[in-house]
Amino acid sequence: MIIIDLTAFRCPLPLVKVKLALKQIDTGEKLRVLLSDPGSRQDVPRFLKKVGYHHQIIQSKESVLALEITK
Repeated sequence: MIIIDLTAFRCPLPLVKVKLALKQIDTGEKLRVLLSDPGSRQDVPRFLKKVGYHHQIIQSKESVLALEITK
């Protein structure tokens, strides 16, 4: 599993980095993403749902949202 900490970045950069990371992993692999920006916390799950990637929320705190994405 690859873990990407994007808590230091603001929208739209986390979404761009998630898209790039998903292109680099193989089908069936997992990617864990940490987000803190309010816009990214909404945009990234919305994008994943739109394109059909299975994802689940691992942690949802006020400061950090952790998603696990399966390609």
